[in-house]
Amino acid sequence: MTKLGIIGAMQVEVETLVSQLENKTVSQKAGSSFYEGTLVGLPVVVVQCGVGKVNAALCVQILCDCFEVTHIVNTGVAGSLCADLDIGDLVVSQDAMYHDFDCHVINENYSVGQVPGMDVVAFPADDALVGYAFAAGELENPGHTKIGRVASGDQFVCQKSQKEQIVRITGALCTEMEGAGIAQTAYRNNVPYVIIRAISDKADDSAEMDYPTFETIAAHRCAKVTSSLARQLKEALDVN
Repeated sequence: MTKLGIIGAMQVEVETLVSQLENKTVSQKAGSSFYEGTLVGLPVVVVQCGVGKVNAALCVQILCDCFEVTHIVNTGVAGSLCADLDIGDLVVSQDAMYHDFDCHVINENYSVGQVPGMDVVAFPADDALVGYAFAAGELENPGHTKIGRVASGDQFVCQKSQKEQIVRITGALCTEMEGAGIAQTAYRNNVPYVIIRAISDKADDSAEMDYPTFETIAAHRCAKVTSSLARQLKEALDVN
C-alpha cells in the first residue's frame, strides 16, 4: 500500500495539512506528533520534525520503521540563493546536499558536502515526485517554480557572505536546515523523496527582517502544493 510521509520543520508548515486529514489519529514518538489519516483519499502521515538535520533525519527513520511509508515529501520554507527566485516562489528539489559538511581536510578525495561512506555528494530526488511537485507548483503560481538543488545546514543564513559561500560550494537554488538530512535518510532507506520549498527570504542581510513577515504566507503556499502532489500520486495509483 502506498503511504506518503509529509515532514515540516515548524508548526505553521504542517498545521494546514493536519487540518485537512480525514480519519485522523495521532501518536507520539521521540518527542514528535505523528498524524496519520487520509489526504485527498491517499494514506498519509504528517509530522512536525523540528528545526535542524538531526530532528529531520530522526523523523524520516520513524516514518520508515514505524509507519512503513513508501514516499516522503518535505515541505516548508527556505532562503533564496538565486537572483531569479523571489519571495513566494517555489523550489522543487532535483537533489539535496549539505553546505556545512566538510571532511576534505582529512581526506582530499572527499568533496565539500560529501558524507564519508556515501557514494554521492548530493542525494537525488525521485523523478516522479519531482514531476508531480513541479506540476503542482505551476498550478499554484504559474511561472514561479524552479527545479534544482537544495542546500542544507544547521544555521539560519542571514548574511550575504554566507549566501555567497553556499552558492560557491553547492550551486543550490535555496538553503534551509532540514532537507539534506531528510534526503540522506530516505536515500539510505531506498524510499523516494522530494523537497518542496517556498521562498520566505533572500538569505542575505535582509533575511532577519523578511523571514517573520513571509514565513506563514510561504508555508501555506507549500501546503497547497503538497496537497496537490498527494492528489496526483493518488490519481496515478488509481490509473495503474
